[in-house]
Amino acid sequence: MARFCTAEEAVKDICEGMSIMIGGFLGVGTPDNLVQALVNQGTKNITIITNDSAFPGVGVGKLQDSKQINVLYTSYIGGHPDSGSCMENGDMQVVLTPQGTLAEQIRAGGAGLGGVLTPTGIGTVVETGKQKIVVADKTYLLEEPLKADIALIKAYKADVSGNLIYRFSARNFNPLMAMAAKRVIVEVEEIVPVGSIEPDYVATPGIFVDLLVKGGE
Repeated sequence: MARFCTAEEAVKDICEGMSIMIGGFLGVGTPDNLVQALVNQGTKNITIITNDSAFPGVGVGKLQDSKQINVLYTSYIGGHPDSGSCMENGDMQVVLTPQGTLAEQIRAGGAGLGGVLTPTGIGTVVETGKQKIVVADKTYLLEEPLKADIALIKAYKADVSGNLIYRFSARNFNPLMAMAAKRVIVEVEEIVPVGSIEPDYVATPGIFVDLLVKGGE
């Protein structure tokens, strides 16, 4: 059964050098209270794996504002001007990956796969330093799986055992990340008794969830 705690308690064991997956798509489906708690805690030199760096003052963008990120694995940094400048100045390492490839790398990490074969990026700067594999006369890049020490994700509803459902596009990367991290911390809008969620609707089983934090919409 998942344990209940505050956002501050949930992030207190996050230390410098840790890797953290954060759900969301330009702020939608991002665990805002957990991100804010991490900002307030001030932990620096962290590796963030997320779809995008959002915008100033929004979602993951708050960690960019406070310059707590050392390495950023992402697919898009155009919404936050500091992401590009920090990359150019060498203040932050940015690993830019096509969005679909990033999602598959996270899925592979959670599924215990050795990587993903994709033609995306062949003949571009994306292929630099990566292994190429030919299958049925077609060349693919081998993209390695991504895992993390911590996943901070957002769900619409959880039961007290940690079974999760998501809502519309706020689902995005969250269920993939729940399977790819050693410790999963979930911010939810609503917590209900066991049996209140139809089993067929459960997107993330409670076995993957370590901590539940009650947040807002």
